Amino acid sequence: MAKPPPILDHKSHRQPSVFDPKALLREARRQKKLAVLDVPAVCILDPDGDIVRHLKAAGKAHRFASWPCYHTELHTFELAGETVGIIGYAVGAPFAVLIAEELFACGCRFLLSLTSAGQIDALAAPPYFVVIERALRDEGTSYHYAAPSEFAEADPPLVAIAMDALQREGLRVFAGASWTTDAPFRETAAAIEYARAAGVLAVEMEAAALYAFARARAASVLCLAHVTNAMGRGQQDFEKGEADGTAEALKIIHIVVKAVRSR
Repeated sequence: MAKPPPILDHKSHRQPSVFDPKALLREARRQKKLAVLDVPAVCILDPDGDIVRHLKAAGKAHRFASWPCYHTELHTFELAGETVGIIGYAVGAPFAVLIAEELFACGCRFLLSLTSAGQIDALAAPPYFVVIERALRDEGTSYHYAAPSEFAEADPPLVAIAMDALQREGLRVFAGASWTTDAPFRETAAAIEYARAAGVLAVEMEAAALYAFARARAASVLCLAHVTNAMGRGQQDFEKGEADGTAEALKIIHIVVKAVRSR
């Protein structure tokens, strides 16, 4: 019998990590001389950075000076009646989960990720949004948090709350599966066809890992995909809409956050 590949071998998912996010944050605060302050209870990951750029340009985002992360800046802004946090450019599964670990260690209670995605099943002409119910695990990070399986699953009540709120607003939003890959430039025809046959709607780079992390840490995480492109296979691709899609994205985020926080 062939030996399992290293990414599947020697994993003890129930054992705690020797390297703990709280230890990293403690030392970052010491080195940077930062006060110990909790981040907002609701935080957003914005891998493309469009929302962060828009909010900063409009003077609505303010840097959270006590955020002790070595790799990112946390900004805050007002949304759905409360102050929320947002971090841009956390692209890819390893980076997204590293930031998620640190956010929950700093007081985050609900994390929403909104990432741009490529179209697998042509439900409509892009751009549109998908609430990710489950994600095909074609990345590496999730295998450090959960035993091998084809998909990483979202928390069904969170998906139901979000979809109910969005549909009541009459928005063009779908619910379904995504494909999470670490290698966007290795999306071959065979891989795309496999994903489509598995019921996948879109391809992105973070959701499977974030959902595996959420289950392992009993954390509240919901991932949304902003389907903006057909992987460059046609002209005028990657168009997000008004203000790089930020107007509609902020509307979607507002509705979801308000619904989740009101439950």
